Amino acid sequence: MIGRKKRFRLPKITTVVGVGVLIEGSVHFAGGIHVDGTIHGDVSAEQDEQSTLVLSDTGLIEGDVRVPNLVLNGKIVGDVFANGRVELAANARVTGTLYYKLLEMEMGAEVNGQLVYVEDGEVPPRLGYDAGSDSDENPKQVRATE
Repeated sequence: MIGRKKRFRLPKITTVVGVGVLIEGSVHFAGGIHVDGTIHGDVSAEQDEQSTLVLSDTGLIEGDVRVPNLVLNGKIVGDVFANGRVELAANARVTGTLYYKLLEMEMGAEVNGQLVYVEDGEVPPRLGYDAGSDSDENPKQVRATE
């Protein structure tokens, strides 16, 4: 068929973080990871087409997430950078900026922050705050928060 797009298939899940498990620190993975527990730290994946983070309704990540693909039904407190596909299920909650290339969002999902479309994984630079600069040549930049 002309115009039909290739359907996304979840990769084989190779890692599971179960309910009641707490990981303190950053996590880097390849392939598929399913999180039912809690991660206090950044989560990143190999930047291939298949690496996917699946966060269930009991899952929580407090930190930035950098993955090609994300299936979210839990809660992320931090910025999300996804240069592939993002699926937000009904219980999904993101508190932070969500950078995405392809987004699917069910009724009930929440993003408390910005939704930013990026093409080809190009994430724009974040605005920061420079407290040491008072001159007009180098104005202060402040990142808006809600």
